[in-house]
Amino acid sequence: MISGACWRCLLLSFCFLRGSAQNLAQTRFICTSVPVDMDLCTSSMQNSGPTEDLKTTILQLRETVLQQKETIMNQKDTIRELTTKLARCEGNTVLEIPSLGSTGSRKKENGTPKNTMGDLSRTPTAETLTQLGQTLQSLKTRLENLEMYSRGNSSAQANSLKDLLQLKIEDLEKQVLSRVNNLEEGKMNLRNESEQRGKIESTLTTLHQRITDLEKGQKENRPADKFQLTFPLRTNYMYAKVKKSLPEMYAFTVSMWLKSNASPGVGTPFSYAVPGQANELVLIEWGNNPMEILINDKVAKLPFVINDGKWHHICVAWTTRDGVWEAYQDGVMRGNGENLAPYHPIKHQGVLVLGQEQDTVGGGFDATQAFVGEMAHFNMWDRKLTVGEVYNLATCSNKALTGNVISWAETNIDIFGGATKWTFDACRQIN
Repeated sequence: MISGACWRCLLLSFCFLRGSAQNLAQTRFICTSVPVDMDLCTSSMQNSGPTEDLKTTILQLRETVLQQKETIMNQKDTIRELTTKLARCEGNTVLEIPSLGSTGSRKKENGTPKNTMGDLSRTPTAETLTQLGQTLQSLKTRLENLEMYSRGNSSAQANSLKDLLQLKIEDLEKQVLSRVNNLEEGKMNLRNESEQRGKIESTLTTLHQRITDLEKGQKENRPADKFQLTFPLRTNYMYAKVKKSLPEMYAFTVSMWLKSNASPGVGTPFSYAVPGQANELVLIEWGNNPMEILINDKVAKLPFVINDGKWHHICVAWTTRDGVWEAYQDGVMRGNGENLAPYHPIKHQGVLVLGQEQDTVGGGFDATQAFVGEMAHFNMWDRKLTVGEVYNLATCSNKALTGNVISWAETNIDIFGGATKWTFDACRQIN
């Protein structure tokens, strides 16, 4: 039969150990006599000695239990968050992978999910592949943590989530491998295209060099005046420039050979501009207008018809006295007149351009007024030629007659914008 003191001892031990069943094996029972009307638990707690150690142990056990409960709740929240995000990933065509430690989805400014993986339908760049690698590593780290949690808690939900993550990681690895293979194939195709382009460029360079050699051979073997200029297109950049300027002239004669079938209008065979006057001396046929000669912006209409695709010799003579002018086609006078810029001398220090009309000195070209066709034997004198001299030029009866102001020679002309020089002998064409 248990004595009253022993009952008190058992009751006192229960008071100290009721929150700590796990430490029962390490606890010593101490019997102490107390008055009958005293609160055993309270009295024991107030005693010194071993009872203080028991009190401390109980408090530590309570704190440990609370921490374990908090850890379990956090783990449940994490599992719930990962389950929600996996469901969202499975429902979207664009995979969203939040960064580690994030408690919510990453958003754009407009509130839509941001694709941290990049567009997997496109060929990945180096930056995208780096992001994919980081994402895979992040998922693997989370999976390892989840496996540790699963082993410690034996949670069926954690195991299910682990399986889903494993599937996602394997799928991502397949996609990355596929994109890398596509990128390598694209590099191979680009390398093939580069090689093909290199071969084409090499062929073009060879052809260009052969043409240059042929032109050089032609130039070396032909006389200085046996060439023609060709303007195949109506542009605002294709022209030739005479190196010499004109002196001040009180009379002139200009002659040339022209071939064109351009319509409407053959364009501007030549223009001479000086500072302050872009139309100092211009020969032009544009639109549906007849060919005109302009001197200081004054105009005379010329009776020329040359756009039949055949070579024609044209010549215009003028003198400042009374502004008298004469126009010849193929050695025959077709028109004449007077009062064309009378007593106005042609000014010096200007720019003479073949094939374009100048709106400013040496420039301001307009494609609609450009000459299209072929030109040869452009010559200019500072006097009026006689009717016989003009006829001899047109029929090649006097081959020694060349301009004393501008003579037709390759050294006197520079070409620009794609205009070309070819061997040509006008006298051989008409004989």
